[in-house]
Amino acid sequence: MTPAMTLSPLYTAAEIRRIEHSAGTDGLMEKAGQAVATLAEELLGEDGEAILVVAGPGNNGGDALVAARHLRNKWHRITLLFAGSRDKLPPDAAAAYDAWIAAGGTVETTLPDRHYDLIIDGLFGIGLSKPLQEFHADLVEVINALQAPVLAIDIPSGLCADTGRILGCCVQATHTLTFLGLKPGLFTLEGPDHAGEVLACDLGVDAREHVQACGALLDTPPALPARRARNSHKGTFGSVGILGGDSTMVGAALLAGRAALLTGAGRVYAGLLDEHAPAVDPVQPELMLRNARTLLDVQHLSALVVGPGLGRSARAAADLRRSLHTPIPLLIDADALTLLSEDSESRELLRHRTFATMLTPHPGEAATLLGCANSEIQADRVSAALRIARDYHATTVLKGCGTVIATPDGRWFINTSGNPGMSVAGMGDILCGIITALIAQGLDAEEATLLGVHLHGRAADILAHEIGTVGLTASEVAHQARRLLNLWVNAWP
Repeated sequence: MTPAMTLSPLYTAAEIRRIEHSAGTDGLMEKAGQAVATLAEELLGEDGEAILVVAGPGNNGGDALVAARHLRNKWHRITLLFAGSRDKLPPDAAAAYDAWIAAGGTVETTLPDRHYDLIIDGLFGIGLSKPLQEFHADLVEVINALQAPVLAIDIPSGLCADTGRILGCCVQATHTLTFLGLKPGLFTLEGPDHAGEVLACDLGVDAREHVQACGALLDTPPALPARRARNSHKGTFGSVGILGGDSTMVGAALLAGRAALLTGAGRVYAGLLDEHAPAVDPVQPELMLRNARTLLDVQHLSALVVGPGLGRSARAAADLRRSLHTPIPLLIDADALTLLSEDSESRELLRHRTFATMLTPHPGEAATLLGCANSEIQADRVSAALRIARDYHATTVLKGCGTVIATPDGRWFINTSGNPGMSVAGMGDILCGIITALIAQGLDAEEATLLGVHLHGRAADILAHEIGTVGLTASEVAHQARRLLNLWVNAWP
């Protein structure tokens, strides 16, 4: 196993406020505005000149006012729309307003009908907690209708910094320059569709000195299996078991098994519930197929998946309970998650397991596990994943845009890889196979889960770049994951 990489921390709005309180805010607005102005000039290029700066009623608006002043001093044509009241501005923002006026700047209260080469969104920042309404909502809609790139200051106006929810409506940015630390809402739910390219500026403050973040951004392989020694054999790379594949759903178990083989497991056994299942997989004959009843009798399994195509029969429920007794890492997915939520005996067995357990729900399955509505899961994906991890004592992968991985001890991660092309059947089965194959090769369960999620998404991203997101299939992702994992392992120092 290679050493783990350090992942970038993610900070909630409350943690950012604690950083500001601890480090002090003196001079930060001037630095933020200067950073915005510098990036704005880079985005404009040589031909850009006309800039619309939208300044809101708080400190985010103050950053915009400082940026406008610096850009005006460099002879750019600035239209500044102020959506607030000078007398109600916080002290630093009020000083920035006065400095803008003293420098000869003018203020618009309605948007002039002009052409703009760039829009700077400084309407609302991370302090926004309620939906935008009336004038501010109308202004956001106008900004989105203009044909110009948008640079958002800290976070697109209308986006919840903690959850990625849209608060009424939201600016559609092409770039976001965020300060002091990365915010989770930029990377999950609606965040990636509205933040555009996210860039960070620490303003000279080392946030880690002031707050120990519980969250991190999964934007690079966190750890990798070691390069393979010449003196190896199939047992060196472990054995994976796949339990599932009831009638009409055998393909799910086969997909998981194929993915485990392709990403490095030494042996893969698929225990199938369907009494009429094939004896051999003609696509991947290396898979060892058997009846589900005999799978758990294999003594040398390194990791077990239960759920792909499992169904919800009484037999499936009994097999789930048996799997919870296995003294190896266990990944629970798909129908097994629903059975788990319905069976108190299984939940009790899970809570008392001493070996690693991973749950990989999509939002609907997460809602079932927590006994709530799907909308509640999506309203705060990080909190939902943490609740499942805590309540079920299992590392939890809440799939979706900005997949959230949460651990029972309260740590969490947001993955940056993946694309809409993954919204097809079988993708979850591939993920199961990848994660357990990585465990079989020596990674611990948390490392394998993080790497598996990121590898899965990155493989799909490569395919999306090559062929597009329409018609992407799970099988293609498994083969691309093999190629990518080999590149990563061999390139690691």
